Order: sequence, then C-alpha cells, then structure tokens
Amino acid sequence: MIVELIGIMESVAAGNYSNDIMEYTRPEHPEPIRRLAEAMGMMMVKVEAREQRLENLVAELEVLNEQLQNNIIKTVCGIANALGARDRYTEGHGERVAEYAVRLARRMGLSEEEVQGILIGGLLHDVGKIGFSDRIFEHIDIRLPDDMREEIQRHPVIGAEIIKDLDFLGGAESYVLFHHERADGTGYPFGLRDEAIPQGARILAVADSFDAMTTDRSYQKGKTRDEAFAILRDLAGRGLSKELVELFIEEVLENGLPVSRERSPGAEAPRIPSDSAR
Repeated sequence: MIVELIGIMESVAAGNYSNDIMEYTRPEHPEPIRRLAEAMGMMMVKVEAREQRLENLVAELEVLNEQLQNNIIKTVCGIANALGARDRYTEGHGERVAEYAVRLARRMGLSEEEVQGILIGGLLHDVGKIGFSDRIFEHIDIRLPDDMREEIQRHPVIGAEIIKDLDFLGGAESYVLFHHERADGTGYPFGLRDEAIPQGARILAVADSFDAMTTDRSYQKGKTRDEAFAILRDLAGRGLSKELVELFIEEVLENGLPVSRERSPGAEAPRIPSDSAR
C-alpha cells in the first residue's frame, strides 16, 4: 500500500494529477493511510490550483507583451511614415517594399517567423532617413549632388541604431542595416558581398529597387513594370541576387502588382495583408 502511495506521489511530482489518491481515504483503509491520502489529496488540489493561476498569469503577460510590441512597432512605423510629410517619395514606400518582400519571402517558402522579420524590416528599412538634414529634403525634388551622397548613405546605420534595442524584431535590424549592400561589394554602408549579406536584406534589396524604379519623381517618371524587370535582370548576378530577381518577377507576373501600384494618386495606401502578423 505504501508502495502504491509513493507511486502516486511520484506521478503528482511529474505533473500528472488524478483522483487515484482518493481511493485510500475510504474507511476500510487504516487511519494513518487515510490521513496521509487526505493530506496528499489536499496538497495536490492546492498545487494544481497554483499551477492554473500561473498558467493564466503567463497567458495574460503574453497578451500584454504582444500588445506592447505591437504598440512599439506602430510608434516606430508612425515616425517612419511621418517622413512622407518631408519627402513625397517616402510616402507609402515602406508599405510597398514590405508587401513585395513578404510576397517574395513566402514564395521562397520561408517560415512565418522569418516572414515577420522581413515584413518589419520592409516597413522600417528607411526609418534612418529621420536623421537627414534639412538640406537633403530641400534637394529631394532634384538629382542629389555628389557631396550629399555620404550623408544619404548613413541612413541604414541610423535606422539600425534606432531599432537595435527592440529584440523582438528578430532579424529586422540587420535587414535595415544591410538593405543597400550589393552582391558585388558596391553597396553601402560596409561594402559586403554575396552571402555575407543576410538573406532578408537581399530580399529587401530586390523589393526596394523595384519600387524605386517604378515610382515617379519630379525629375523622372517611374519605369513601367516590364522596364523595371529588364533593369532588375541586368543587375542580377552583380548587385542583386539572380535567383531572387527571377522569383520576384515570377511572383509579380503570376499575382500582379500590389493594389498600391494600381490606385489613383492621392488614394489611401493599402494595409499590409492581415495574415502577415506584425
């Protein structure tokens, strides 16, 4: 009988709760056994109740943590979107790049966790432009002089610095930092090559390049879809990943451009698809 009680205690210690212990509280068992079984039963009930309270508390904390993360992301995105007031080109650019990049990442079969990081990286890839001086924005409607290029090329570093302490963003920080790196080493800020550039940053580079080409500037009309495809293919294998360029073109040919590229000027920018959790 003692052996059976010990077995039940070991089972409870392993987190397996049952009513087997109550069998030993019946009158036919010796009083010491009944008292021991009753005490063990009460202990088991209390432990189970405490575990349930802890589980509920953890669930509540997870919800609050997710809400906090979403609020932080919305705040940073809001700051990034405010750039549209100073730079008409930036308006809606982050959302479009994020949508292109997410579609490409899913076509590649990346995990939803990886897609999430790429989504955030796309939304925030140009957040470092917050650090631009007024003189940059004063020249935004013309081709920028060469002496301003060094300042412009600092925006990935500034952007990564802004979000570096947001650990829950996954790989987004490195994607922001390296999205202007190029496979042949001609990119910035560090001149990385090929596989030294994180995959997410290489995905963003394709998406960013396509959107930049197809966006109207005051000094230059945006390229058509097919013109942009031709330029991407010309860059493939040099600045951009050839594999990613072809996958991106396949994706757009099969599923079309985002609504944001088909809308009339001044229309509200589209929301990122709901299945792409932020």
